[in-house]
Amino acid sequence: MSCGTTRGYLEIEVRRVLCRCCGKVRREKLDFLADNPFYTKRFAWYVGRRCRASSIKDVAEELHLDWHTVKELDKQSRAAQLEKAGTPGPTAIGIDEISIRKGHTDRIVVSDLIRRRPIWFGGEDRSEASMNQFYDWLGEKKSKGVRLAVMDRWKPFRNATNNNAPQAAILFDKFHILRHLGEALDKVRKSEYARLAGSERRYIKGQKSVLLSNHENLTRDGRKSLKTLLAANTRLHTAYLLKEAFGQLWGDQREGWARRVFDNWKASLKWQRLKPYEKFVTMIERHWEGIAADCRPENTVSLGFVEGFNNKLRVIQRRA
Repeated sequence: MSCGTTRGYLEIEVRRVLCRCCGKVRREKLDFLADNPFYTKRFAWYVGRRCRASSIKDVAEELHLDWHTVKELDKQSRAAQLEKAGTPGPTAIGIDEISIRKGHTDRIVVSDLIRRRPIWFGGEDRSEASMNQFYDWLGEKKSKGVRLAVMDRWKPFRNATNNNAPQAAILFDKFHILRHLGEALDKVRKSEYARLAGSERRYIKGQKSVLLSNHENLTRDGRKSLKTLLAANTRLHTAYLLKEAFGQLWGDQREGWARRVFDNWKASLKWQRLKPYEKFVTMIERHWEGIAADCRPENTVSLGFVEGFNNKLRVIQRRA
């Protein structure tokens, strides 16, 4: 441990003993040493605290250590913190997956939506067996304490939750549902671009982000481009208005009212010849129970934390 500009070293003698039973030489175990025997646990905890506020490279340069040494000491410090914290007992969890490399290599991320923190990262893929690993880690007793599980429509996640926490209500993430609606709108845009020719295409080309963005998030130029596009193409105008109106589904606090909103929205599709939207309606009908669960007061939780945390992980991946 450094003291000012002076680096301090601790030199100790470690006893080596010849075991009479096995005939091998054993070395004395010292509890205050880290996994790397050249550093103490106290120094490893100090490195871990420094890595919370600085990058591994900066800490390595400050302490005159190798990058990999700092990385291992930081990992040991974090492992000790997790062991001290123990296994959490969440009541509302958010389940999502993140790709760690190309080739469909996914890992599952589970978050505590009440305390707004990630609690588990693991699995080999996004299969039911990998999801079961989380519930095995959580334990049978704490799995029974889960009352709400927020996820996308991925069936293995639902099956694992129903098998291990049957009392939990399953709520489909609003952002995943709206993402499917955005994909349907983009298919309408592509079909209109293919149908038109010549100068009529210029209003549609390059306007994907304008169509899919929320109206309140558009810049002044974006709103101007959107107004021009919708005035030039009737089908896209209708599809865009339907996309914006669908968000009202999450504004009702009763399942009956939400169903009425959806039925009216579905009725407005009649004679519009929007095939992607009709497929979207079929998907909503098939998973209505998981969507309507959001209308129950006991299931009111913030759904943005899981996506926000996944975005942070992707930023870390790009920087690594």
